[in-house]
Amino acid sequence: MATFLYKLGRLAFRRRHFVALIWVALLTLAGVGAASAPAPGATSFSIPGTEAQKAFDLLEQRFPGGSADGATGRIVFKAPEGEKMTDADNKATVAKTVKELGDGSEVVSVTDPFTTNAVSKDGTVAYTSVKYDAPGMELKDATRDALETAADEARATGLTVDVGGDALQAAAEAGAIGEVIGLAIAAVVLVLTLGSLVAAGLPLLTAIIGVGIGVSTITALANVLDLGDTTSTLALMIGLAVGIDYALFIVSRYRGELADGRDREEAAGRATGTAGSAVVFAGLTVVIALAGLSVVGVPMLTKMGLAAAGTVVVSVLIALTLIPALLGYAGKKVRPAGEKRKRRGGDTSEAPEKAAAPEKSAAQAKPGLGVRWASFVIRRPAAVLLLGVVGLGAIAVPAAQLELGLPDDGSQPTSTTQRRAYDLLSEGFGPGFNGPLMIVVDAKNSDDPKAAATTVTDGIKGLKDVVTVTPAAFNKAGDTATITVIPDSKPSSTQTEDLVHAIRDKGADVKADTGAKVLVTGTTAMNIDFSQKLTDALVPYLALVVGLAFLLLIVVFRSILVPLKAALGFLLSVLAALGAVVAVFQWGWLAGLIGVEETGPIMSMMPIFMVGVVFGLAMDYEVFLVTRMREAYVHGESPSQAIVTGFQHSGRVVAAAAVIMMAVFGGFISSSESMIKMIGFGLAIAVFFDAFVVRMVIVPAVLALLGKKAWWLPKWLDRALPNVDVEGEGLRTLDDSEKAGDADPDEKKELVSA
Repeated sequence: MATFLYKLGRLAFRRRHFVALIWVALLTLAGVGAASAPAPGATSFSIPGTEAQKAFDLLEQRFPGGSADGATGRIVFKAPEGEKMTDADNKATVAKTVKELGDGSEVVSVTDPFTTNAVSKDGTVAYTSVKYDAPGMELKDATRDALETAADEARATGLTVDVGGDALQAAAEAGAIGEVIGLAIAAVVLVLTLGSLVAAGLPLLTAIIGVGIGVSTITALANVLDLGDTTSTLALMIGLAVGIDYALFIVSRYRGELADGRDREEAAGRATGTAGSAVVFAGLTVVIALAGLSVVGVPMLTKMGLAAAGTVVVSVLIALTLIPALLGYAGKKVRPAGEKRKRRGGDTSEAPEKAAAPEKSAAQAKPGLGVRWASFVIRRPAAVLLLGVVGLGAIAVPAAQLELGLPDDGSQPTSTTQRRAYDLLSEGFGPGFNGPLMIVVDAKNSDDPKAAATTVTDGIKGLKDVVTVTPAAFNKAGDTATITVIPDSKPSSTQTEDLVHAIRDKGADVKADTGAKVLVTGTTAMNIDFSQKLTDALVPYLALVVGLAFLLLIVVFRSILVPLKAALGFLLSVLAALGAVVAVFQWGWLAGLIGVEETGPIMSMMPIFMVGVVFGLAMDYEVFLVTRMREAYVHGESPSQAIVTGFQHSGRVVAAAAVIMMAVFGGFISSSESMIKMIGFGLAIAVFFDAFVVRMVIVPAVLALLGKKAWWLPKWLDRALPNVDVEGEGLRTLDDSEKAGDADPDEKKELVSA
């Protein structure tokens, strides 16, 4: 592989105009496609195989035209102190609001609180429900504006008025200011690491091009493939992070090759052949982890994973082709500023060996921080290993108290009207009113459907934590009924989850007695089923992704223990990251620092999502750092010296890459969307733990303790595995052949025989 990528890098360097033109054309094509694509419609959220989804599908079938997936809006009114909603003036305000809402083009129905018993017992709170014929994401802006305008007019009369429901659902904000700050931090880190504005600009430029192509393609296909805004956000987040890191690794290696005395084209080829090999396998691990989300069986997660994986593939291809091409344009400007000043007295391009000499001697005179740290770890590997493992283990402790759920209006900031409406409904009607359960009675095979529905209603009334059970409402055919149940507890509580399971247990008895099937659905039940499905899929997903990556790393490192250590280190870092997420978002520790206004259950997809994304990124650092150690070991250095060499050449780059990735992910913490904020924080802290604790502390300590055993591989397996030559051994053979070409005939014979 190294030889192939070496030739590819040299070709891209020579044909830089052609390569650059291809990528600009692809970016333009993707941009035009995104601009001309029709606006995406509603993104369907389905969980195949779950009871809540089966009930939802049954409702659409048995209640045609009922807009089962239509959005719902609630305007909640609260009377001023000392007044009631039943007072004449307040009733008139509500009646006017109901009339205005009923004139909307997408409105199916509007309820009058005074005829539907939607007034609290003390008479201070009332609400009207608006049913629409389109999902929340598909509603026209004019429809949302009409809902908010009606609320504003009612509020002007002196009432407290707020709006809730999914009718106000809109595209999630990814925190544009935070993204800019993240990129600015990445730029500063790149300048400090590379010492050149041009060298620092290359990774940023190529990452933006890669993300532009990826996100524009997702936007162009969003309507056809039913892709949501979160899909683009994930692709943007991952694409920026890996795009910058991959380019940084190749640019850094290119500068090292220049310092070793190679001409620019040769340096570009060798940087692509060596660092590019690590980029390919690092990218493969990320793609495996993201594409592996398909095994969960949730279409939304599958699309998110595949779209992000596609963006990573684009980032890898750009790093292997566009970076060498741009290095051809950059000339000597990629060198550090200090080095360029030293060279102003003469042309150094024809004497690279002499030009590199001062830099080499300086490096030898004063070892860098990476070398000093690696030497320290080698001297005290057991103590360093113990400290790293115990530290991460302590941070991971809160993960044992992990509670899963999906965000609702109750998790919104208190500054939003959705949250205030949620609180008003809880105040007037109880906390369970915000999460009603819908019971679907499929009595098609029952001899007496009405008796079956009555049996279900009576059975639910006798359950614990039930406040209200509405009478059964049948469809026109009379074979299916819906019953609404108001729990006594809030939607995200364990009591409500227990009630869902209790109703389902009762349903099994009803089916045995009457032949009618009882299904529980609604947003709360859907969230419960979603959480359970993700929990059940976590272990198989982990086994698949870690297993495939383990096999891949065996091929890369030609070792059993190094990939095993990499996988165990990842598990430790992801558990510590989950512990930090629980401490901040569930317990509220330091929540004010990142703007978490409301604590609660952790988003259901967070554990499996973090496993997928963090595993891929963790293997990036493992490949970048340990391949250089492997390269040094294969070329004759002792195991301890190889560790030092790996840190000498890659430690600073890996640290810079981690800081850049943390900055990119951290930029999303400023999002007003709680899901995006949680993902940004979780990924940023996971990168910190994995890069600076696992890869910089635990990995060298374990390798130092293992010594030569770290690189042990059974002979039969060594013969069976393909030789991908990540270490660039094929390029060393090229060096030998070049030397043989320059030597006299006798020296050639000696080199050939060697």
